[in-house]
Amino acid sequence: MDFRSSIRFSLCASWIAHALSILVGFFLMPYVLHTLGKERYGEWIFIVSVTSYTSLMYLGFGEAIKKFVATHHAREEWDKLNQTVNVTFAVYGVTALTVLLTAAVLCCLAPRFRPWEGDALLEVRLVILVLGLNVACGMLGSAFGGVLLGIQRFDLQRGVTVGADLLRVSLTLLVLQADWGLLRLAGVLLIVSMAENVSYLVLAFLKVPTLSIGVCHLTKSALRECFGFSMYAAVGSVAWQLINATDTIIIGMILGAEAIVPYFVALRLSQFIQRPLAQIGEVCMPKAGELHARSDARGLKDLAIRGMSLAFVLAAGIWIGAAFFGEALILTWVRELDSESHTILMVLLTAQLVASPIGILRSIIFGAGDAKTPALMHLAEAVANVILSLILIKPFGILGVALGTTIPILAVELGALLPYACRRLNFGLMQTIGGVLGPQAMPLLALLTYCFWVQTNFEIDRGWSKLVAVTLGGAAVLGIAWGAGFLLRRNARVSNPTLESTSSPVPTP
Repeated sequence: MDFRSSIRFSLCASWIAHALSILVGFFLMPYVLHTLGKERYGEWIFIVSVTSYTSLMYLGFGEAIKKFVATHHAREEWDKLNQTVNVTFAVYGVTALTVLLTAAVLCCLAPRFRPWEGDALLEVRLVILVLGLNVACGMLGSAFGGVLLGIQRFDLQRGVTVGADLLRVSLTLLVLQADWGLLRLAGVLLIVSMAENVSYLVLAFLKVPTLSIGVCHLTKSALRECFGFSMYAAVGSVAWQLINATDTIIIGMILGAEAIVPYFVALRLSQFIQRPLAQIGEVCMPKAGELHARSDARGLKDLAIRGMSLAFVLAAGIWIGAAFFGEALILTWVRELDSESHTILMVLLTAQLVASPIGILRSIIFGAGDAKTPALMHLAEAVANVILSLILIKPFGILGVALGTTIPILAVELGALLPYACRRLNFGLMQTIGGVLGPQAMPLLALLTYCFWVQTNFEIDRGWSKLVAVTLGGAAVLGIAWGAGFLLRRNARVSNPTLESTSSPVPTP
């Protein structure tokens, strides 16, 4: 399979799996919301947000195993591959125990977060313990999931994800119908997590016959190599956690659990949109490690431009669609429309216009071995997010939290990370921007015209049939316009070969 076919296959496998996963989560969320009620659902989100911080115990080794497995697999360095996997598995064993201890501490501190009492406090504490056990189980299994991603078998890894999601939704519906409460809902997550991670283990051994687990593979050199990379990936994980989980905690502590719900509706929609875009970076990272290992400068640059262009046109297309029909989507989805949810959605999606394409560059830099500076920039962005959210929540409410998230992303990603990444990879800044934005002008203008025409001539207030029809029509317009632009650019390159960009040497980290 050639370079471009490999990328297309990996992306298709990731998107198909995530499309099914998103559909499950998309339709499950309003059901859970209305079954539990706003107050109880807000409490559930608050607990999940707090316990999700235990995932920081991954220490960035998830990125390290993907990067080094991709490199050693490309070079057929089987001993080094085994050393990487065993070191990661050993580290996760230690951190899994730490997670369980952390969950126990959070149980003791639970009354400080919210004024729970009696049976409610006991249930919350048990839920925290079960969710902590869920994270610990996920850590041990993720070492083998990282192997599948490192060898770029996204189809297998995503296939397990889809199966887990289907099992999760079936058990969740059973629990909610029986009215068994939050504890059994947490138990569902644990059961599914165990099945999911055992599947990763089995598939990793099947697809890498030389894979071996044993103390003999634990070496100081492999630990230094993984830790030298992972420590900065861990900084990036801290930043991601601060950006994605802190908002709901801040709202819950200052405005109350019920105030989380209108914000979370917009946040959840934004996350559903972000997930398939993030898969572009997930695919590009191990591929960049492989290309860097082979010193393929032309492939690395082609990967960056194509990945960023795809992420931008999808993010911008979604932003345009949400601007016109976002209110109808929210009303149809959760059967009620808070006045701020659509505004918050647009603010968060504005951040995605920048974060999605530039995130591809971050993934490629990581794959090429440079983790320090991008991670520190990401951390600065996250700290600014928390500070601004705390400042703006008082005068602007939950909208201030959304602004506190978006403003640092726009400033850091555009003002710092983009120029640094272009310089680091020897890409021309303006050439990169032009290569990403220029080809997308025609399809996005066509989509904007289509959305304006639909809104002017039809009443799209609510209803899945209308929204699906509008979405399919918009996708067709965007695809046709993009295809026409692609043919025009290809004909121009054929008639003038000098338009083909030249590559530069791959920098050594």
